[in-house]
Amino acid sequence: MSENDISYVLRGCIFKVYNSLGPGLLESVYEAALKHELIKSELKVEAQVSIPVIYDNVALELGFRLDLLVNDKVIVEIKSVELLAPVHHKQLLTYLKLTDRKLGILVNFNTDNITDGITRIVNDL
Repeated sequence: MSENDISYVLRGCIFKVYNSLGPGLLESVYEAALKHELIKSELKVEAQVSIPVIYDNVALELGFRLDLLVNDKVIVEIKSVELLAPVHHKQLLTYLKLTDRKLGILVNFNTDNITDGITRIVNDL
């Protein structure tokens, strides 16, 4: 399944979660619900995946974690904030670069219109 195919299914699952739960909950609630929907859609999902950071050929012991990794290809970063800041986009792009992944989805569930809360971030590798 390609990144675009995964993204299509993922978007549908995001809409299901949002339409069921609405805005205003904690990120952890949306993460658990989205993981459940993705598994129901027969996708492989890992939650809170550690990201290794290598600096000067040394593995740094840091606590960076991906919210969700779908089919080992697409990173999902979940937010529940009033407004997404530019740093949220940059954070996901950095995660894509650190993991050599091509596509990330940034989703903010704390919005009146979930369509406006979904952003695709592409790493041009």
